[in-house]
Amino acid sequence: MPLTRIALRAGKPAGYHKAIMDAVYEAMRETFEVPQDDRFMLVTEHEASGFDYGAGYLGIDRSDDLVIIQLTVSDTRSVDQKKALYRGIVERLGESPGLRPQDVFINLIEVKKENWSFGLGEAQYA
Repeated sequence: MPLTRIALRAGKPAGYHKAIMDAVYEAMRETFEVPQDDRFMLVTEHEASGFDYGAGYLGIDRSDDLVIIQLTVSDTRSVDQKKALYRGIVERLGESPGLRPQDVFINLIEVKKENWSFGLGEAQYA
């Protein structure tokens, strides 16, 4: 059920995008028990003029390699699961494609289960 949006600066190769998507998906499968094939992900690249961020907000030293990950999920997970997800994503992205933990920004949006339609004009989770 997660809908994943990944935003980053333009210029990275397709393999970089795939590595990010795979890492996020595997972390969700492990910590949020996301079913196999429940994978709906978008990557958008932005020119420097359309990608702005607080380079030192909260004392975190971010670089132009910043990746912003926004996950829309059903409101069913505990705080511990969310913390495990954040850690899992950062660890995997450190392995591949080699992102620094400071350059991983994650935003979780929680919605009611009836707010999903996966096709056919039906609310599959309602």
